[in-house]
Amino acid sequence: MISIGGRKLDIQLFEQIIIGQQEFTVSPAAIKEVSRSYQFLTTFSKDKLIYGINTGFGPMVQYRIDDADRRQLQYNLVRSHSSGMGQLLSPLHSRALMLARMHTLLLGYSGIHADAAILMATLINNRAYPCVYAHGGVGASGDLVQLAHLALGLIGEGDFWYNGKIVPAVQVFKKLGIEPMQIHIREGLAILNGTSAMTGIGALNVIMARRLVQLSTLFSLMVNEVMEAFDDHFSEELNAVKKHRGQQQVAAWMRSNGKKSKLLCKRDALYNKKITDQVVDERVQESYSIRCVPQILGAILDTVTNAITVVEDELNSVNDNPVIDRKNGNIFHGGNFHGDYVALEMDKVKIAVTKLSMLAERQLNFLLNPAINQKLPAFVNAGKLGLNFGMQGMQYPATSTVAENQALSTPMYIHSIPNNNDNQDIVSMGTNAAMMCDRVIDNTFEVLAVELAALMQAVDVTNAAGKLSPANKWIYQQGRKLFPYFEEDITPSKKLQALKQWLMGTDVATHLGKELN
Repeated sequence: MISIGGRKLDIQLFEQIIIGQQEFTVSPAAIKEVSRSYQFLTTFSKDKLIYGINTGFGPMVQYRIDDADRRQLQYNLVRSHSSGMGQLLSPLHSRALMLARMHTLLLGYSGIHADAAILMATLINNRAYPCVYAHGGVGASGDLVQLAHLALGLIGEGDFWYNGKIVPAVQVFKKLGIEPMQIHIREGLAILNGTSAMTGIGALNVIMARRLVQLSTLFSLMVNEVMEAFDDHFSEELNAVKKHRGQQQVAAWMRSNGKKSKLLCKRDALYNKKITDQVVDERVQESYSIRCVPQILGAILDTVTNAITVVEDELNSVNDNPVIDRKNGNIFHGGNFHGDYVALEMDKVKIAVTKLSMLAERQLNFLLNPAINQKLPAFVNAGKLGLNFGMQGMQYPATSTVAENQALSTPMYIHSIPNNNDNQDIVSMGTNAAMMCDRVIDNTFEVLAVELAALMQAVDVTNAAGKLSPANKWIYQQGRKLFPYFEEDITPSKKLQALKQWLMGTDVATHLGKELN
């Protein structure tokens, strides 16, 4: 059983719990630390003016709250800020933000009662997640609106995702035989005031973005195999003299997975041939979308790798306000709720993934255009040219989706709009950035699904299946179970969707071992 609290929550552990849906326990040591923080706040706050304990919120901080109204203050905050709009976050996103918030609270700097963290763990393990709306947060004084809906569910109000359906909170608590969260001193503000929506969604984004890089590396290798290209553009010697870790890693992946291919050519095959013709038939170099894969995907991989570090740092940070520091015997007011780190990384990942989708689209176009590849029939058409259309109709959704990605790639980070009576005069828009990044990632899996369909057709048209590298042979075999070879025209939408879902749900590194780690 996984234990949470008192240890780093890294991306691998996050993936096991959120995507793998593994159950976990909360460390007794972490619960003890949370309880000590709560006890310190209870004692320290007597006869002191402390934000969010006995003051109003935001620009109403100058209004002191009577002791008799302190609990009601927290309930009022939760209910008034449960104002989200737009679509509901998916159950997976809600699960992710819950884990991110719970882990922050378990660090013991929030002054909450331990029951709040224990309740969140119980709900996550029972796959019950408060319904949270996508629109609302500006990512500055925390993801206030999204986390308000989390808090609303915890106090037994609003709706939940439960067993794949939307169910009133009261029914969920009754079904599970547990009680809603009680407000003790600052549970409302402690749950609202943080970056856990953008961070939870951001953690899922970097996991899926890394999968996209791995898949695109293998698909790029498959294009090289189908074209029987020279392999020196991903050689160790060539890439070692370009001092970027991502480029070297992508090239190493291509070498490792392509070493048993029977299709790739060595440059010596051309060097050892005496060429006397003024115009040569041999393809001396491939197009950039084939030859420059380590350079393109390497930059994207480095971007994703850096984002993983930033997201992990945020997952393990205290990101609410004020910070209840019992170890130093003080309470500090500041801005740890500001989401700039995550917002900026989500924009960078979004831009990088858009470029990945552009690479996939160009490789797709290369495969479909005989004037460029000089090897395959138009649109990899295995039927009768003119009568049948092959992949022609499937290119359109790939092209239009890449165009949408390009339009979505304007950074959110620079779109700060002051609000909250100018108390929040510069904001991060981090959750917006994370959600737009998620959309670009989802779009890109669609583009890769179309590319894989074309690649499989190209493999069959050239009778290359038996000569593929083991990694790509496995991908080809798995993909063909969902999208069979065709000569007569088919209606491909459902098959493409099945490919997309398979790609999204497959961690290729797990299947291929060290070659993609």
